[in-house]
Amino acid sequence: MSQSSSQNPLEISPPSIESAHPSNYAPDILGEGYEQLVLNLADDDQGKVIATLVRKKAEQHTTRAVLYIHGFLDYFFQKELAEQFNQQGYDFYALDLRKYGRSYLPHQQMFYVRDLNEYDAEITEALELIVQDNHDAVILSGHSTGGLITTLYAAHHPENQFIKALWVNSPFYDFNMNIVKKKLALPQLSKIGKRCPKLKFLSELNKFYVTSLHKSLKGEWDFNLDWKPTKYPMVYLSFVHAIYEAQKEIHQGVLLNIPVLVMHSKRTTYPRKFNQDAQSSDVILDVKHISKYAKKIQGDVEIISIKDGLHDLVLSAKPVRTQVYQTIFQWLEQKI
Repeated sequence: MSQSSSQNPLEISPPSIESAHPSNYAPDILGEGYEQLVLNLADDDQGKVIATLVRKKAEQHTTRAVLYIHGFLDYFFQKELAEQFNQQGYDFYALDLRKYGRSYLPHQQMFYVRDLNEYDAEITEALELIVQDNHDAVILSGHSTGGLITTLYAAHHPENQFIKALWVNSPFYDFNMNIVKKKLALPQLSKIGKRCPKLKFLSELNKFYVTSLHKSLKGEWDFNLDWKPTKYPMVYLSFVHAIYEAQKEIHQGVLLNIPVLVMHSKRTTYPRKFNQDAQSSDVILDVKHISKYAKKIQGDVEIISIKDGLHDLVLSAKPVRTQVYQTIFQWLEQKI
């Protein structure tokens, strides 16, 4: 969140654009071709705040770009995603949001947030920097919580003429829990989270998801397990409150003046032990909820399900993600 400790903790300050300049990129941890730029944001009640903009430029000059926002317990590491967009003539940018991944600072509580609008500061600054980098068309993109954040950002900023489309990958449009808990417990947990944000509650995240991804476990991908952990048993109630309030807006139906592509797996499963379901379905969100609330978005919206897709579709098995990329780029060719 962008404010000093003396301000209202939910008051959003404008980004400090002078804190970063397109020429100040440094080499990124992902290796050759990847660069990062630290965005110095206004302090919050925990002190210094930064976000990190990662860039991978296409080989040929282009005025088209993508800005990607990761999900909860996550950060940007999906090199294949960046390179696929590069091959299609897009410069690729990704944000590690405050208190995540590259942007986590030792004095902070990792992943901590009280209002998703806090992230507007770094998204706005990133978009301004991308435009300064000689782009006139930006595809806004987000995965899971990032999909929720980017949907609302696009809805709240219809005046931004540079955002030309929104692509969301398994957006977090609803909590995956039984109807009784959702109707009775969730509103109360959100209220408690507003008053006592640092209280924690059982997360109920499926323990096999990250196991299905990491190459040292059962998957094919290499990433930092400190930044994307295999387990996260307790979640801050502040996060529950922030998500619940944001989802209420989605459930009421938002208006978007740009084309929207919502993608998710064909099915959700709840494996009790590691099996094939963990490698061929969404074990985090209920895909029926995603589709239900995506249909409430007013505008030009296409919803596509992907057979055997994982929660993060671009981390699915090779044949599956090949279909994912074909779908994205065919849609973009029609819309942009």
